[in-house]
Amino acid sequence: MGQEASKPQPGTKLQVIGAGLPRTGTASFSKALEIILQGPVYHGGTQNCKGSSLNLKTWISVLEHTPIRSPDDEKFVLSRISALTDDYVAITSAPGFCFVPELMRLYPDAKVICTVRNTEAWDKSVDAIATASLQWHLKVILFPLSPMRYFPRYLEALAAGRWAELYHTSGKPTKHVGTQVWDRHIQHLREVVPPEKLVFFDVRDGWEPLCKALGCEVPKGIEFPQINERAGMESFAREQVKRGLIRWVIIVGTIVTAIAIWRF
Repeated sequence: MGQEASKPQPGTKLQVIGAGLPRTGTASFSKALEIILQGPVYHGGTQNCKGSSLNLKTWISVLEHTPIRSPDDEKFVLSRISALTDDYVAITSAPGFCFVPELMRLYPDAKVICTVRNTEAWDKSVDAIATASLQWHLKVILFPLSPMRYFPRYLEALAAGRWAELYHTSGKPTKHVGTQVWDRHIQHLREVVPPEKLVFFDVRDGWEPLCKALGCEVPKGIEFPQINERAGMESFAREQVKRGLIRWVIIVGTIVTAIAIWRF
């Protein structure tokens, strides 16, 4: 997860569709793209959790129209995604990686770059995050907070919609993802993206392969960003739980006080 939500820059052209799954260095990748493309990047995790509620609410509505079954569904999905991603130089992370075909239709000149890492390490990392994210009590704790009150519903819509469609899962949020999701994702990308547009990139390789893929010069005197995404997510989660509990204490306290005043 990035540090802060990015702001759209009117007139900016989207040049990169980030097709990497979460926990593949997408925060570092996003920061690198901001540097070399000199514009804002729509990092899904950051925009959804730290931006306006409009982000999560819009993605929920998009996901509820998947699988796409009619021209009206398709029109709705394309228009809503465009409304979120126009005026950014790139989109990365969830749920953009699920909508590569739609994003290619909206931005036909964009390069599709899939961030990768060791598959088993990725599976363990995602499983740990999913276990923390899918605890039943989070719905209650996060309810007083905006935009996070929408996050559990977003996970449910993702699991029941495009995620289940692409990865043949149960359609319900699950703690264990499994390497089969990784394999199916890579297969899906090879099927829908022309070979000349598809790039696989490991953030540990630094600037050179990324800049080569985008036809950019390697930034001079700037180290490739190294953002500890897991630490950032865990810190953010603890903060949100704390805020939610404090908000509930205030709400309950207000109700109790109001009842006491009414009685006396």
